[in-house]
Amino acid sequence: MTEPTIAAPLAAALAAKGYASLTTVQEAVLAADADGRDMLVSAQTGSGKTVAFGLAIAADILQGEVALPFAETPLALAIAPTRELALQVARELTWLYGEAGARIATCVGGMDYRTERRALERGPHIVVGTPGRLRDHIDRGGLDLSGLRAAVLDEADEMLDLGFREDLEFILESAPAERRTLMFSATVPPAIEKLAKDFQKDALRIVAQGEAGQHGDIEYRAISVSVRDREPAIFNLLRLHDARTAIVFCKTRANVSHLLARMGNRGFKAVALSGELSQQERSHALQALRDGRAQVCIATDVAARGIDLPGLELVIHADLPTNAETLLHRSGRTGRAGAKGISALIVVAPEYKKAQRLLKFAKVEAEWSGAPSADDVRARDDERMLEHPALHEPVGEDEVGLATTLLERFGAEQLAAAFLRLWREGRPTPEELTVVHERPAPSAPREQRDFGDSVWFSLSVGYSGRAEARWLLPKICEAGGVNKDVIGAIKVRDHETFVQIAASAADRFGEAVELEEGLMMVRQAGMPNFERSAGPSAPRREAPVKKGYPKQRTESAPEPRARTPYAAEAPRFEGKADDGAAPRSKARWSTAEKARKRGAEDAPRAKGKPGKPIAAKAGWAKPAPRKKPDGFKSGPSGKSRKG
Repeated sequence: MTEPTIAAPLAAALAAKGYASLTTVQEAVLAADADGRDMLVSAQTGSGKTVAFGLAIAADILQGEVALPFAETPLALAIAPTRELALQVARELTWLYGEAGARIATCVGGMDYRTERRALERGPHIVVGTPGRLRDHIDRGGLDLSGLRAAVLDEADEMLDLGFREDLEFILESAPAERRTLMFSATVPPAIEKLAKDFQKDALRIVAQGEAGQHGDIEYRAISVSVRDREPAIFNLLRLHDARTAIVFCKTRANVSHLLARMGNRGFKAVALSGELSQQERSHALQALRDGRAQVCIATDVAARGIDLPGLELVIHADLPTNAETLLHRSGRTGRAGAKGISALIVVAPEYKKAQRLLKFAKVEAEWSGAPSADDVRARDDERMLEHPALHEPVGEDEVGLATTLLERFGAEQLAAAFLRLWREGRPTPEELTVVHERPAPSAPREQRDFGDSVWFSLSVGYSGRAEARWLLPKICEAGGVNKDVIGAIKVRDHETFVQIAASAADRFGEAVELEEGLMMVRQAGMPNFERSAGPSAPRREAPVKKGYPKQRTESAPEPRARTPYAAEAPRFEGKADDGAAPRSKARWSTAEKARKRGAEDAPRAKGKPGKPIAAKAGWAKPAPRKKPDGFKSGPSGKSRKG
């Protein structure tokens, strides 16, 4: 395989930057079959895509020249979804094309429009911007794309997700049809394929090595915690790793604000990135991270898109990402340019299955573990203290006198204690977790194993006390000083729980042991009866009674209410008659019989049906005529009117 050819000015810039070799995606775009063609490239975030498309369009921009002459109109255009990513792309292209004398102009939302307009009037060779602001400059006549030779869409999938399709179509339609179009994306969903089909010709599809696999420089971890330990686990992770820069991802702006307040109260140097911040506030936050005044960035997905922070060693997913693509994009903030990084997912019990699906779809294998405890954090702090360079450097000549004085006055032990206190001062206190080790749900059912000789114990708590196996397991291990390997089945019942302990370890628990106040673990003589609950019987609910059937009364059933007088006077249509006669049929009595029984021989006739009396009701009687109030008299129509 022949070495890719790189223009002399760009090769000099790469050498000055310390590039010893090209990444996979950079080599792919410089291959012989990619020369002059449109390209649809998918590669992992952090794989050097910006330098890759900078190298890919070099032939179109330079056209054999070593130094670029003045450009009447831009020669190349790079479009990015967010302000931070656009500014980052501009910085990368500035040093890459610095030897060639290229002018780079940016057009991003939130910046001064007039300053951008003046930069466009000075004749930039490359323009980098966001879709909305680029369209605005084109509409106002400030950006002329008639001489464009190459257009690059960076993070194309994210731009479509953010609703920029119409702006992208407008921008690409404003450029010459014979231009080259390069699309770079972490994933290629159907929407990207359609956009490529509409605006690319005979595009070369490039899948960089590693796109479908796990990023070799990122270590994925899944931290299973109880719901109440979600935030303490985040704090302890930050303290354990003590990364130069870390980023914590949240789903919403509200979650970002909440977590920022909690971290500030605990002494973390944190800043926030969310959509509600102005461009100036975002720039100040990023600058604080770059110069070390802040150590933790709390951000939403969109706000952190494309940011490149130096020394970013730790990514924490406080809220699980919505899909596998977001997981990869978030994690791609670390492990860049050959550096190592950690991506940790905080997983609470209700989200175990969702986390496993995310990792599966992302083709990522994560190491499951519990959250670091306060003791783990303190132990790691002590290790870092012992590795402090000040303890290993030789004593200078100008330090000998004062060091001797300190030893004579305070003694070695007091000086060591003072150093320890100064070391711990200013560091956030580790959080005590309620559940130190939370077991993740298994991805597949475990096979039943032969546990061998065992002894059963009963615990005085069950479903009624919200008992769960993962809650009881660490308490049992702690009480007997054993590990989980000697614990077999844990069967939770309504009011008690049964635990199987290996016979070799059963004596550690004695006849009974108190796991915590009010929670006893008692040895059983043999195999328990799992169908019987040792506690008081659970209340039985009475079976529902179908409509039309008599309700079965129990001894505790309340007495029936007395029937109302008018109901008592009405005859029953079923069962025995009041006079003790034979039971009547459930069929309705004839209206004539009912009228006769009630002595209603003169009952009114049904209208339109002569000879058939109206069905008489219980207690029926012809209503007495209403007495008219004084002052009323009948009118011509027979209606009463006031006189």
